[in-house]
Amino acid sequence: MGSRFLQLVWPFLAASLFFFNAFTYSQKAPHLKFIKEARFAPRVSQYDYIVIGGGTSGCPLAATLSQRASVLVLERGGSPYKNPGSINLNKFVNSLVDITPSSFTQQFISTDGVLNARARALGGGSVINAGFYSRAGAKYVREAGWDERLAEESYEWVEKVVAFKPMVRQWQSAVRDGLKEVGVLPYNGFSYDHISGTKVGGSIFDHMGHRHTAADLLTYANPSSISVYIHATVQKILFRYCPERRRQQAYGVIYKDELGIMHKANLRVKGEIILSAGAIGSPQMLMLSGIGPAQHLWAHRIKVVLDQPMVGQGMADNPTNVLVVPSPVPVEESLIQTVGITNFGSYIEASSGLNLGLSWPQRLQRIYDIVSNQTTGPSMSNWANIIRSFANKSLKGGVILEKVAGPLSTGHLQLLTSNPNDNPLVTFNYFKEPEDLRTCVAGMRTIIDVINSRAFSRFRYKNLSIQALIDLVLSLPVNLRPKHASAHFSLEQFCIDTVMTIWHYHGGCHVGKVVDRNYKVMGVDSLRVIDGSTFSASPGTNPQATVMMLGRYMGQRILLERFHRIDP
Repeated sequence: MGSRFLQLVWPFLAASLFFFNAFTYSQKAPHLKFIKEARFAPRVSQYDYIVIGGGTSGCPLAATLSQRASVLVLERGGSPYKNPGSINLNKFVNSLVDITPSSFTQQFISTDGVLNARARALGGGSVINAGFYSRAGAKYVREAGWDERLAEESYEWVEKVVAFKPMVRQWQSAVRDGLKEVGVLPYNGFSYDHISGTKVGGSIFDHMGHRHTAADLLTYANPSSISVYIHATVQKILFRYCPERRRQQAYGVIYKDELGIMHKANLRVKGEIILSAGAIGSPQMLMLSGIGPAQHLWAHRIKVVLDQPMVGQGMADNPTNVLVVPSPVPVEESLIQTVGITNFGSYIEASSGLNLGLSWPQRLQRIYDIVSNQTTGPSMSNWANIIRSFANKSLKGGVILEKVAGPLSTGHLQLLTSNPNDNPLVTFNYFKEPEDLRTCVAGMRTIIDVINSRAFSRFRYKNLSIQALIDLVLSLPVNLRPKHASAHFSLEQFCIDTVMTIWHYHGGCHVGKVVDRNYKVMGVDSLRVIDGSTFSASPGTNPQATVMMLGRYMGQRILLERFHRIDP
């Protein structure tokens, strides 16, 4: 009887414990006393590990290392806990386009003419992204050389705090059923796993629309052995020559607080500096510290520590293209929940209910602000007319998008200046490889089929043709690339002309080229890179779950190596 009773109540009990734990962690997070402004940091300090970047990977990494070592986290941005309502679901667009000095978003435009953004906040990209949570596929895990059991445990460790099953309502259900109707099968229900077919994935937004970021994972940390400083901008990593090893060794960092005062942090014996500054920040910081292509560093008057021409190479951003679908009926406010994982390398996703009339004027103004002093673009009056033409608050509906897996096309990153606050120059070379373009076209055709499906019919104006939806996107300044007349009838040209980012850029510090399989920077000692800059392809439909997992995973491996002398 007791066993039978346990079988009946266990699912309810387990669910209750899960939500209680997540609630408990999220409630603790704003009160973590070890998160402080950098101006309160000592001028000189010493730690076992110095983590540069308190982002999606840096937070779980630091929390894990703190269990058995002293850890310093240096984050250039602010804390999401100062105003948590500003990052909730209904503030997604506002947060992403916020250009104030204290914002969590730093805009940049790639040389390809695509508007992009990088995070500057404790919690990294999980503070400003669309919240979709989905693991990497089993094949990705194996090819990365990760221990599958430890990776599974690391994912679960993350999910106890930040991942939730979303409430799927009408728009997302229509996209889900449309994907099934057009053959993106099988239907796999709700799953964190990356498996072919249609599924509902996880979200870092809870049922109240509150965002749970990687910063929440710091609740796992040992508060007596971790220091987290925000508004701490690392200027460079310090190196000294080690005669025994006949190579340079990292031994400390110089960082600046928000008042402009410099601080120095040194490593203790057996310590390491770990770069977790993201796909833009990590290769940039290596170069600023003297590791990169020698001629490029000399041009910026940077002393060369190690001539490493592969730093900044292999940059990639998954190309994304969308169709905007105005709806004749009200739609819920939703970000990514449903995904169609096709067998040809395209992922189909959707969002709804965001006020397109408000977001586009803000986006347009941001484009103008960035390019007005750099190019001979349109006049201020022309931009104002464009902005006013899209300031229609009544435009409601959603978007259905496709993301090209991989991708195969890659580019590079270079320094623009030697100021760590400035964005570097980034080139992604969208659709340089023909296979990426073929995948985009197939993905757009699938989107068109979904829009034409019976399941989606109530969210479609009957007199609004697919051609009208294509023309609508072509009329929007989604990027700074030239538009061609053929894009109206050629999906190939449409993909090229209207390509956007989905903020899944990666590369610049590839495994086997810049770091080894243990994420140690090759050619120097006491320095690793652990973040998405090491990825040669974006994991699954969204990388954030895997980036967080990697922080936890490598934290455990590093501690094993340190205390048990086991090669990770």
